[in-house]
Amino acid sequence: MAWLLAATATFLMGTSKAGLKGMSIFNVTLMALAFGARQSTGIFIPLLLVGDVFAVIYYNRHAQWKYLLKFLPWMLMGILFGVFMGKDLPEKEFKLGMVVVIFISLGILLWWERRKSSRVPTHWFFSGSIGIMAGICTMIGNLAGAFTNIFFLAMRLPKNEFVGTAAWLFFITNLFKLPFHVFVWKTITPETLLINLRLVPAILVGLLVGVFIVKRINDRNYKRFILIVTAIGAIAILFK
Repeated sequence: MAWLLAATATFLMGTSKAGLKGMSIFNVTLMALAFGARQSTGIFIPLLLVGDVFAVIYYNRHAQWKYLLKFLPWMLMGILFGVFMGKDLPEKEFKLGMVVVIFISLGILLWWERRKSSRVPTHWFFSGSIGIMAGICTMIGNLAGAFTNIFFLAMRLPKNEFVGTAAWLFFITNLFKLPFHVFVWKTITPETLLINLRLVPAILVGLLVGVFIVKRINDRNYKRFILIVTAIGAIAILFK
């Protein structure tokens, strides 16, 4: 049963890396059920990097570096916060605060959509606050997806630019997280790497299925999909 849960989580991770953003909460929950919350964080990182390499190669031409450079430093700062607060942070309060921030941000996005305005938020506080939260969440639980989705939607990136920019963002941040998992948290070990090898086929299938689906979704429906999955993911965090 544990391997079935893990394979399903890895398959969904592959579809997410191929462009179906917003699936991270489901991946994380299934993998935690399979191997335990703490161990699963280390199992995730090598698999995420496999997906990141594919996404960077496939979507590289669509990456928008000006948005990446605007967001990345804040997210790296959040990862550093997450490294040192991950062991002692009360989980219940963290979950509740994260859900509140996600829903406030989603509310702002929906309000912008209804106004039909083409303006995007330019103040450093928006990218800074969302970026730091994304960094903390990705380090503690690989749950940055909701926050990065909110940022890229707010920047009004079309589908391919959204996926291409996010691909580079997560490739860089997951590489940045890797040594902390190996040397500080010690959640990546020879044993977890053997588990990774057995799960690689599942992520490869997920990547192929994800590319197939993303090609058939237009920009408008893609944006709706991201908003809906982000909202569902925020609610699911409470029950994780």
